[in-house]
Amino acid sequence: MAKILILGGGFGGVVAAERLANELGDQHQITVVSRTSHFVFYPALVRLAFGKCDRDDVSFDLRRTMLNRRVNFIEAEVARIDPSQRKVTIAHGEVEGNLQYDYLVFALGRRLATEEIAGFYEHSHHLLNVDKAIQFGKAISKFHQGRVVFGQCPGARLPVPVYEAAFALSRRLEETGERDKVQITLVNPEPFGPAVADAEMPLALRKALADHHIETIPEFAVERVSAKSVIALNGQSLESDLVMLVPPFRGSPAASNLGITSAEGYINVDRNMRVVGHDHLYAVGDCVNFGGPKMGHMAVRQGEVAAANLVSEISGEKPIAHYVHEMRVVIDEGGSDSIYIYKDLWSKEAGEVRQNRFWKWAKRAQENHWKMAHS
Repeated sequence: MAKILILGGGFGGVVAAERLANELGDQHQITVVSRTSHFVFYPALVRLAFGKCDRDDVSFDLRRTMLNRRVNFIEAEVARIDPSQRKVTIAHGEVEGNLQYDYLVFALGRRLATEEIAGFYEHSHHLLNVDKAIQFGKAISKFHQGRVVFGQCPGARLPVPVYEAAFALSRRLEETGERDKVQITLVNPEPFGPAVADAEMPLALRKALADHHIETIPEFAVERVSAKSVIALNGQSLESDLVMLVPPFRGSPAASNLGITSAEGYINVDRNMRVVGHDHLYAVGDCVNFGGPKMGHMAVRQGEVAAANLVSEISGEKPIAHYVHEMRVVIDEGGSDSIYIYKDLWSKEAGEVRQNRFWKWAKRAQENHWKMAHS
């Protein structure tokens, strides 16, 4: 019997655990270690902030979900990983000490490096956990005039909530008759739009933002935030009354001393999702060293690929699944026309953009499917 240890209970870890349980049945021991027993569906946090859903709609009991699939679950923090001894030291949870493994799937996600932006903790909101989304929702419910700044910091890897939150605020202010009292400004350290080299993608976003009278400032690399302004690396300053930023992302510190990461702490893997230079070790999700944004659908596919190849490895066979780094984004514009963006990030071919109400429906259908299948 092989002992399979999965570190992390996000999209990648959950999908890998489920696929392994389905393929292997009771023949092998599968254990998930997560710092929390609540899975959060991050794509719904913008809607939570704007009162379009409740706290219970964006999370479910991860322990129950795993146990229903015959997967062991431990709520604890990962302290150290020792690939040479095939053991993980865990602490501050239900179990403390060493866990031995035969195969390891690293899915601990990314770290929010808020300390890299001076004043972020004191003066900026973000939408990357449930409590922060609710807190931002309370702030905007009391906001009636002034300037709101939305944006990504350098090293941030998640553009969708920035655009969706800006659109959602514009819609709300139009409904309350206060739109002309509030200036909405969107800043980005990159040229306009998601970081892909296709002209059509920025044009679709630019038109939607212009229709909502949202000011856009590209190549604005946020360095610090104060009580009344957002300041860029080049010294440019924007007056602000409310700020929502996506902070820099960095890899999980649990992998930092293993010699397997990039300068930003992301784990180097091949297209089979195997960690480069290590046997019996896989990594999936936001922790891996792939370019472009960090998104849930990517982690899901990576979890599927890792699980398939791990099953093959246990059977003594060669890898059968290969990951393709595709970006599939739906930006909910708030009205009838949502924007769908597809791009193979490993290809030089142009991406694809579509815009109509179907994509909003598809996004909600996918959200409902995920909740029904996993809760």
